[in-house]
Amino acid sequence: MTDTNEFRLRDATIADVPALAALHVRTFRETHGGGPTAAVREQQWRAKFDSGQLVFCVLIENRAGEPIGFASGQLHKDEPHDYEGELNKVYVLREYHRRGLGRRLLCAAAERFAERGITSMLLFGDAKSPSNAFYEAMGGQRLCAPNGEFFGAYGWPDVSVIRSLSAAP
Repeated sequence: MTDTNEFRLRDATIADVPALAALHVRTFRETHGGGPTAAVREQQWRAKFDSGQLVFCVLIENRAGEPIGFASGQLHKDEPHDYEGELNKVYVLREYHRRGLGRRLLCAAAERFAERGITSMLLFGDAKSPSNAFYEAMGGQRLCAPNGEFFGAYGWPDVSVIRSLSAAP
């Protein structure tokens, strides 16, 4: 694993929207294929920042100051009602995978939620995603539909479980 100190984690601001939008397009295409244009993503991110819906948005930058990953969270208001926070975006450029950056982003998300008194979180992913093993290693519990089917959602009833992993190798 690479020394994660060569990467800087910081809170994103409205000034980061153009770079964040471009990064979102790139990481989304690497992960899922297709997706909206940078112009559409920029409009979406501006709307999120302006609406006050975001609880947080964090960026990870490489030594050159280029954003290479991000995570964002908001309050969770839908089913299941057992979770207060929703990690609705977490992406790292593929070339930076397996360097501990996903762990840093997930830990930062848990920290940002906890700082605001939000003690639980969930995320909605893809049931067939290779990232699922990572979520489980980070203490995520599979959330299944009433019929027992798994659609890719993970929950952390207590974000302190993730926060305790922040110092782990």
